[in-house]
Amino acid sequence: MGKKKAIVICGIKNSGKTTLLVRLVQAFSEKGLRVAVIKHDGHDFTCDIPGTDSYRFQEAGAYGTAVFSKNRIFIHKLEETDPEELMKQFPEADLLFIEGMKESPYPKIEVIRKAISDAPVSNPEGRFLIVTDWERERFAEPAVGFEELEKIMEEIGKSALAYF
Repeated sequence: MGKKKAIVICGIKNSGKTTLLVRLVQAFSEKGLRVAVIKHDGHDFTCDIPGTDSYRFQEAGAYGTAVFSKNRIFIHKLEETDPEELMKQFPEADLLFIEGMKESPYPKIEVIRKAISDAPVSNPEGRFLIVTDWERERFAEPAVGFEELEKIMEEIGKSALAYF
């Protein structure tokens, strides 16, 4: 793929974003690429486990905590950030996926599943592919089925945003 690339995978809740992402991460990783994923949550979330030391530090008022070992890093900060700042945390990644961020102008794939939705809901700017189980001609953008993983990967290679 050459340059380091970023791509958004979006869609409404339960449309299959995570399932598609898991398949893509596995397929690109098997090709030897270092893949990272940033998940955007439109709501707040709890990322630490109650009872752990880092959780207790945060509950005591620490605005941030970090836990690390020889092979793993976990950083938890209570502050606003943006995707560009998070992308900088993965300089080794060949390919970076962002799950969510449907309003962003970034190059994006929208997942549309019949049982959940019938039309795109994301910002059309940057949307270059629909992954769906609907009839393909229903959409203005190119559309492929969930089973067409190689085609999805090919389109990602053409359309992803070079982020550094």
